[in-house]
Amino acid sequence: ASTALVEGKLSKNLKKILKKIVAKDAHEQLAVADAKLGGVIKDKLNLSCIHSPMVIELMRGIRSQIEGLITGLPSREMAAMCLGLAHSLSRYKLKFSPDKVDTMIIQAISLLDDLDKELNNYIMRCREWYGWHFPELGKIITDNLMYCKCVRKVGDRSNFASSDVSDILPEEIEEDVKAAAEISMGTEVSEEDINNIIHLCDQVIEISEYRTQLYDYLKNRMMAIAPNLTVMVGELVGARLIAHAGSLLNLAKHPASTVQLLGAEKALFRALKTKRDTPKFGLIYHASLVGQTNTKNKGKISRMLAAKTALTIRYDALGEDTSAEMGAENRLKVETRLRLLEERGIRRISGTGKALARADKYQNKSEIKIFDPSGDSTLPAVSKKRKIQEVEEQETEVAVKAKKFKAEMK
Repeated sequence: ASTALVEGKLSKNLKKILKKIVAKDAHEQLAVADAKLGGVIKDKLNLSCIHSPMVIELMRGIRSQIEGLITGLPSREMAAMCLGLAHSLSRYKLKFSPDKVDTMIIQAISLLDDLDKELNNYIMRCREWYGWHFPELGKIITDNLMYCKCVRKVGDRSNFASSDVSDILPEEIEEDVKAAAEISMGTEVSEEDINNIIHLCDQVIEISEYRTQLYDYLKNRMMAIAPNLTVMVGELVGARLIAHAGSLLNLAKHPASTVQLLGAEKALFRALKTKRDTPKFGLIYHASLVGQTNTKNKGKISRMLAAKTALTIRYDALGEDTSAEMGAENRLKVETRLRLLEERGIRRISGTGKALARADKYQNKSEIKIFDPSGDSTLPAVSKKRKIQEVEEQETEVAVKAKKFKAEMK
């Protein structure tokens, strides 16, 4: 029953029952609750099957009146039979459903995030713990895994002078570490404390190695189940989108606008409640195409990337082809659009894009000018404050001209 209802397959027992009960007559039709199962019965047994809303209503009526139609069957046993069938069907769906392959991806990405959190906590604790003994080492070695390997190999800081850590550290960093170990200001700790720190370093290294293996497993599963989505946004972002939606099929039912804002629901509803600007991106913000563009164009690229991503998700979930050619084509389109947006900004700054400048929004730049009457005067502009010498020279010139005029009159 479970095989017939879930996958639409004709089992051996059902085949025997149909051969015994249903006569092979061309005028008789078999009412089925599943159209897929009806097609299989028609192919295998050459029986005419019918599936319609009327058949569904008929079967609903039979189920509601099953106790009156079947005599000699107590209601308690009928309820137990229905419950057992429901449990069997649920177990079969969880175990054998082909749509549940993406549960491996959901579990893997959830475990990967948990490992990252634990690694950060362990590494921070290791640096703080060993920092009491050798505080200068944390500033010299910035890589966390390298730091833990170095501490595990050497232990006490007094062993750095005689230890060879060239297989872990570069030559110049190794010299700095040995020089800092001789003049370190850290406190002395016991051998038991160093052993506990080394055990913590072992945990960090083991979890880091397991995280690398888990990431490779996630990458392979994503390329097998959703290759086009992986090409568009990457393994981690694609897996987080699937985990957030619940399954690949549920994600395929979302429109592009919802794909763009998946992961930003809290900010979206807060913006709608306060009547402010809604967010432009959610989980898709961490995709490489959105990360490599400038701040001004992130919204445009995330909207276009979400539209193309929605197409690739539906192709992966519902299409029969398993190649990643569609994802590569759509990624190329988004990259071309991104390049055009960036070049457009450069052209506007340089002032060479005349055709693009015509499409700019018109702005009225008229200014109100006031008439300046000072321009009407023809007199030379002379300052009102004159020097004393200039005044005396002008008075002597006037006196000389007056004497000449009187002499001419005589």
